[in-house]
Amino acid sequence: MVEEHALPTLEQDGHEDVYSLSAKRLAAILFAVERGDRDALIEEIEPLHAADIADLLEQVNAYDRRRLILLYGHDFDGDILSELDEGVREDVISVLHPQVLAEAVRDLESDDVVDLVEDLEGDAQEAVLASLHASDRVAVEKSLAYPEFSAGRMMQREVVMGAEHWTVGHAIDFMREAQELPEDFYHMVLVDPRLRPVGHVTLGKILGAPRGQKLNELMEPGFRTFSVDESEADVAYAFNQYHMISAPVVDEAGRLVGVITIDDAMNVLDEEHEEDILRLAGVGEGSLADRVFETVRARIPWLAVNLVTAILASLVIAQFEATISQFVALAVLMPIVASMGGNAGTQSLTVAVRAIATRDLTGANVWRVIRREVLVGLANGLVFAVIMGVVGVLWFGSPALGMVIAASMVINLVIAGLAGVGVPVLLERLGIDPALASGAFVTTVTDVVGFFAFLGLAAMVLL
Repeated sequence: MVEEHALPTLEQDGHEDVYSLSAKRLAAILFAVERGDRDALIEEIEPLHAADIADLLEQVNAYDRRRLILLYGHDFDGDILSELDEGVREDVISVLHPQVLAEAVRDLESDDVVDLVEDLEGDAQEAVLASLHASDRVAVEKSLAYPEFSAGRMMQREVVMGAEHWTVGHAIDFMREAQELPEDFYHMVLVDPRLRPVGHVTLGKILGAPRGQKLNELMEPGFRTFSVDESEADVAYAFNQYHMISAPVVDEAGRLVGVITIDDAMNVLDEEHEEDILRLAGVGEGSLADRVFETVRARIPWLAVNLVTAILASLVIAQFEATISQFVALAVLMPIVASMGGNAGTQSLTVAVRAIATRDLTGANVWRVIRREVLVGLANGLVFAVIMGVVGVLWFGSPALGMVIAASMVINLVIAGLAGVGVPVLLERLGIDPALASGAFVTTVTDVVGFFAFLGLAAMVLL
């Protein structure tokens, strides 16, 4: 039996942040769950942000997660579902009581509900839809009818709009009398009689202007709308590029159907950046919450590709078996050439993939960027050629060997710079995600070229 004084307390550490999820707080929460003490659990969880509670649910095992959710009960916040990893989210929904789930989901904005539902399957998705009011369910299902990764999926349907002929007084009275306003909004969208957006006005300007001033005199410059079927990546790019806060979404007839806010746009950018990083490493879209089988299944294809490229590089080495047998030093120095080329190629590749994602690398400047990376490879190659040339002479007492590794170092680093930019650009032109496939191709190029240059030069110079 655990003694009462074993319960961790936040007061023990004067530097503890009471609003964050620390190891001490996590221990206190699990202790409360173990004892079935709901009051203590609520006391520990209450100050936490929904994102921190989601982190908590992702960090604990399935058994403790289930007990925690059941003990938490009707206080479960819908925002927690929005913050959860996809794999954990389905487990949490399956544990939640239907009434608790209904209350949690109804508190969410429509875009958050759509984001929640589209990642679920089967019973979990139906459970969320069934928890909605009929009108909300229809709105969510309409959003789900739009293409995946489109502005229609990304938008929220709660919009604050007013007539283009309204005054500031009209707008303020309208918002004060509205029974329900979006939880977060930044503009009032002005529409014509056909509900087509003509501009928008920030809340700051509305509150700072005289009641009699026309709203259309306060409209923001650079106003633009997005179509429901526009790519979410294009939307996020526009928000980032033009420093937008919110923007209306229109249907095929140009009528206002929703609005996208900056938090949703930034989420898309973050997801794309994270996806690019994971794909460059060949681990797909996995997370720490994935099961072993799911992780193995995601990683095996790229390990298989890497095996094929390694065999290809080995075939090149096999062609120079006689040369290697006569000069054992070649076997010692080969990995250096390949490793330097691989690292240099990865550096150029990372810069190129990032530039393609942010649209900084385009057809207008691609040759300038390639030329720059080739020159960088040449400069780095010359620096390390001198170093390795000296190493070759001092280590093995052979000026010829030093010259061979120096020359091969220059060749491989130049090719690495060329491939690091050229491969992702070519894949992007072919409609293939550069982050997904570039790494394997660039590694193959640098390994094959590095081994071929080093062993080929050795065969010509040393024999």
